Amino acid sequence: MSHSQPGKPLFKQIINKEFTLFIVARILFIAGLRMTPVLLGWRLYEITGSKLALGMLGLSEVIPAIALALPAGVRVDKSNKQRLLTICMTLYLLLMMALALITSEWMRSHYTTQVIEWSIYFIMAATGAVRAYSGAGFNAFLAQLVPADALVKAASINSMIWLMAAVAGPALAGLLMGYTNITIAFIPVLGLNLIAILLFMQIAPKPISWQGGSRTWEGVLEGVRFVWRQKALFGAMSLDMFAVLFGGAVALLPAFANDILHVGPQGLGWLVAATYLGNFIAIAWLTRYPMQKKQGKKLLFAVGGFGVCILLFALSSNFWLSFFALLVSGLFDGVSVIIRGTVVQLFVPDDMRGRVSAVNSMFINSSNELGQFESGVAAAAMGLVPSVIFGGCMTLLITAVTWFKAPTLRKFEY
Repeated sequence: MSHSQPGKPLFKQIINKEFTLFIVARILFIAGLRMTPVLLGWRLYEITGSKLALGMLGLSEVIPAIALALPAGVRVDKSNKQRLLTICMTLYLLLMMALALITSEWMRSHYTTQVIEWSIYFIMAATGAVRAYSGAGFNAFLAQLVPADALVKAASINSMIWLMAAVAGPALAGLLMGYTNITIAFIPVLGLNLIAILLFMQIAPKPISWQGGSRTWEGVLEGVRFVWRQKALFGAMSLDMFAVLFGGAVALLPAFANDILHVGPQGLGWLVAATYLGNFIAIAWLTRYPMQKKQGKKLLFAVGGFGVCILLFALSSNFWLSFFALLVSGLFDGVSVIIRGTVVQLFVPDDMRGRVSAVNSMFINSSNELGQFESGVAAAAMGLVPSVIFGGCMTLLITAVTWFKAPTLRKFEY
């Protein structure tokens, strides 16, 4: 990692050429990737009419992502991260090209719905395998691009950039799906990804951060033990995982947009973007005005607020009320993102970042993609609205149990 340069303003140190290339490449890459769930979710629900299919979309991606996360973290620590990430982004580009073909009208006219559906699941499984490496790689590579005393600030900027892309991508995807067709809508996905790869290739390779001689599974265990010993980090990860596992409604948004709110793909794009917009507002505010003391209690209140918003969304039949509920849920979720991200940056040494990021990604993948599968199964079993009400209630219950059973997290401060 580089060191601070005396006399140079902190902002100037953070926004160096390589960090700027990293940020611009990442915002383009993430914008393209976040377009994909909107395009696939709408197309899949359009051709199958199945809420369970929406859950399967998340499950197909999360199984390889979780299975490979820990060994991927070891590989990230032992690799040239710039080269590894360039390879991952190139593989993503090829997989997006395959999805553009599979979802096209040509495929729909020549192959059965089952062939298209299972082809989508297969390609999403491949993206999950790639993401196991790229997720840990991006988080670990960031620390090699900025001075040590600028790392927390750079991490916040990185989070805001990710969220800007996560807002713009779904909104653009919804508009393109509404006014063109899915094949045309995939063109920006491919173009943004290609430009991101070309920018990322301009960053110079950095030294390998971990020269340890441990075998892969020994390295995996080292990362798991480190997270287990950091009780505040482990508690924050666990709380977020279970809350989003039950409380997330993202997988069912195509069904809500089509069957309840009647807003079409344009409205779906904005519903998907609403949570990320709330995340962005919260993180931008907390970057400017950091939380002072009692961060553990604030995390618990934020997760409880998230659960209340999910209940409000489930009961709403008005588009703007639903958008507002998701926006505010994103505000609460942004508090959780900031607290977990700060703990990771402050307490994890450089030679452990890949492995700890891999453990963290397992929790995130479990909550997001397994949460999508749980939502699909619950919706198929209970019905659309009751399943989301159940999820919101479970989030509130988990928060209450954590408050009383995890005093270390409740009393945590930094």
